[in-house]
Amino acid sequence: MEMSFATQEDVFQAIEPVMYNTFKKFSNKKIVNYPFPRITYKDAMLKYGTDKPDLRNPLYIIDLSEFFNKCTFKPFINRTVRAIKVNQSMSKGFHEKMLEFAMKIGMKGLGYLEVQEDLTFKGPIDKFIPEDLKKELLKLANLEKNDTIFFIADTEKRATELSGQIRTELGKRLDLIDEDVFQFCWIIDFPMFELDEHEKLEFSHNPFSMPQGGLEALENQNPLEILAYQYDIVCNGIELSSGAVRNHDIEIMLKAFKMAGYTEEEVKTKFGALYTAFQFGAPPHAGIAPGIDRMLMLLTNSETIREVIAFPLNSKAEDLMMGAPGIVKREQLREVHIEIGK
Repeated sequence: MEMSFATQEDVFQAIEPVMYNTFKKFSNKKIVNYPFPRITYKDAMLKYGTDKPDLRNPLYIIDLSEFFNKCTFKPFINRTVRAIKVNQSMSKGFHEKMLEFAMKIGMKGLGYLEVQEDLTFKGPIDKFIPEDLKKELLKLANLEKNDTIFFIADTEKRATELSGQIRTELGKRLDLIDEDVFQFCWIIDFPMFELDEHEKLEFSHNPFSMPQGGLEALENQNPLEILAYQYDIVCNGIELSSGAVRNHDIEIMLKAFKMAGYTEEEVKTKFGALYTAFQFGAPPHAGIAPGIDRMLMLLTNSETIREVIAFPLNSKAEDLMMGAPGIVKREQLREVHIEIGK
């Protein structure tokens, strides 16, 4: 749906009842938390390690980077350190399986500590934490007896990603996921820009979104601190839709693209329809389009989206029913004015 003269809030008010009533009518599962909670992108990445959090999993991630800079464990010093607390003890076999999983996703190891009855620690990295800091760790991580806490250390981007995967795996292995509920949430306040691998500024998600603060923000704020009116609706760890308040102002559009390295001529050439339309004025507008196939996947308890698509592509991205992709004759290309370069 697209709404003219609409704000982000207008979209939420319009779509939430549709999603709630659809899932309520076609499933016997309970819908937890309505209206749907709103989580900023920054908080989602820190607390869940993903912008598509499964809120049925009660585990969350905390940042202990600053704490471990005061310790003597070299692999954790000057690294981003994330931790996940679990309120139960683990067997040696469980730790071995988690280590095996960690190595499989690219980690060099998976540090952990177990909290004993007397609130002392037991585990591979216990000796690297000075005695006078152990009470501080208990308080920081809100640890109690019989808790186990896992540690993930890497660059900020990798630590975020890896901790999210460890959180998900722990939730599954410990059977913490309630399969009889739907838990929706909105992810909001996505960053407008990010740096690529060459430290060059680029759009982080949808380049045609309206930056929060408009032109003034683009001209005066640190680009990496500018947020966009972008939002995702997520259910049980599945992104059902991305949406945004669209950029409708040519001046703001040109400024945003200039910051990402595009000249006005490039914008005009690559996005001619919008460039032309915005010259004549366009109403503020916002939209969203929840994926029906993803909704059906959840409603039918299907493992993958392929199970609810009539004619899914195979592993080679081929449509076996239509025989696509197929060979295209030069005459067909000529009809649509496509020329193959030599």
